Amino acid sequence: MDQVAPRTEGQGSLLLHDQLCFALYAASRAVTARYRPLLDALGLTYPQYLVMLLLWERDGMTVRELGAALQLESSTLSPLLKRLEASGLVHRQRRADDERSVTLRLTDAGAELRDKARDVPLSIGEAMGLTAEQHATAKQLLRLLTANVTRS
Repeated sequence: MDQVAPRTEGQGSLLLHDQLCFALYAASRAVTARYRPLLDALGLTYPQYLVMLLLWERDGMTVRELGAALQLESSTLSPLLKRLEASGLVHRQRRADDERSVTLRLTDAGAELRDKARDVPLSIGEAMGLTAEQHATAKQLLRLLTANVTRS
């Protein structure tokens, strides 16, 4: 059987270290792992933290709006929201004008948790070790990559 020599760099390479997807995967796992102890102290999982970030930004979002912002299906979001409600952090309420629509509101405990979470972004930023310019560039490139792949 003939062996094909692996490409060494660039597109078409089958070397693991050349794969952008693996670099994204490894970075995502490392960052999420770094969040874990910080969020454990708040009683949140990473996906719950993302929901709380959105509600701290704009309380009263609908489940549909939240799902669109997080790029999650309602079937994924519903159990997560039930756990947040059981924890006493959010309250879900069906809208009177549209029974199919559910609005999310922070409870007092959910709103108070925001102050306890203030150090999380700073701790993660320090762990990443990027300059402000590198941080901005990384976000810009990742958003572009997401938009391009989503559009394809």
